[in-house]
Amino acid sequence: MAHLRFLTAGESHGKALLAIVEGVPAGLALSEDYIAAQLRRRQQGYGRGRRQQIEQDAAEIVSGVRHGLTMGGPIGLRIENKDWQNAGWQTRMAVAPVEEEVERLSQMRPGHADLAGAVKYGLDDVRPVLERASARETAARVAAGAVARRLLEELGVAVHSHVLAIGDVRADVPESIDWDRVEASPVRCADAGVEAKMIARIDAAKEALDTVGGVFEVRAAGVPIGLGSFVHWDRKLDGRLAQAVMSIQAVKGVEIGGGFTNASLPGSQVQDVILPRDQWAGRPWRHATNRAGGLEGGVTNGEDVVVRGALKPISTLPQPLPSADLLTGELQDAFYERSDTCVVPAACVIGEAMVALVLADAVLEKFGGDHLRETLANYKAYIKTIGPRGEL
Repeated sequence: MAHLRFLTAGESHGKALLAIVEGVPAGLALSEDYIAAQLRRRQQGYGRGRRQQIEQDAAEIVSGVRHGLTMGGPIGLRIENKDWQNAGWQTRMAVAPVEEEVERLSQMRPGHADLAGAVKYGLDDVRPVLERASARETAARVAAGAVARRLLEELGVAVHSHVLAIGDVRADVPESIDWDRVEASPVRCADAGVEAKMIARIDAAKEALDTVGGVFEVRAAGVPIGLGSFVHWDRKLDGRLAQAVMSIQAVKGVEIGGGFTNASLPGSQVQDVILPRDQWAGRPWRHATNRAGGLEGGVTNGEDVVVRGALKPISTLPQPLPSADLLTGELQDAFYERSDTCVVPAACVIGEAMVALVLADAVLEKFGGDHLRETLANYKAYIKTIGPRGEL
């Protein structure tokens, strides 16, 4: 991400999470309330654990905004970890050395970053790995993603998400999704007929002291044709989106549009037919279907951008799996501190943030602009050129 960049910092039980978003044009309206609304969405969803009852996430804007408008400089965001005040975390996660002895954590969890991270960084304690690899970090991503979302709104781009599957319970997604219904659903499901089954699947996992994963889908509507590029591998927008969504904790698979389903079909049933102009319904260049997920050759084609993420079950289990001790290599039950049963609904919101950040970067790559007026002027001038080539 070369045009809109972001960094996060902080640990799960440290004082706070931080995010810096750089590259946002001046003149964009942005408020703490707007960002807080996205952070609240991340904390919701059936299957979340006790941590969500402790935290009341809100991001303080500490730089880059003046009188409600961005100034063009880096935007600094701070999210307080309220759990820092509880259960000795100020000692366990103190920045300065402490006099009292702090017990080393050597019980490793299968499926988490504990073993690989401890070996990579030469640690004899998995606490530093646990703290930074934790999905708590995604609160900072959602805050950064809210800034990107605000920019996309100026171009008429709307980013939504819903749950396709929880465990083996899969939704039958309607052709037209009622996004208000999705927001009201405890499992962010567009199919009312399977919502209760999804909740029951989560309840069954919780009763069994287990966890359950699933699949979420992010859709971005109103994305203009021509973002991204086919000229080099690292400029392909589908690759950039896939990397962003795959980077979300516990995501182990990503597909664009029909993805894996398309791989089993003949080409005649996969390609999206380009419609003639009498079927464009008010805007140039429409397709009969959107199996490609809005991207062809690494470039947006004017249809909705559709990205899916497959989330494995959470690694921290209330009924710990057998493992090995980091210090001795001997048999030891995996560590359990506290965890969610299912995070697929929350992952939807995190997925939205990552897709928004990549699309906003692509928008600035295409249209530039140090002030929002310039960006929008460039965008509007470009839109006038996207019709049939013979009419230019």
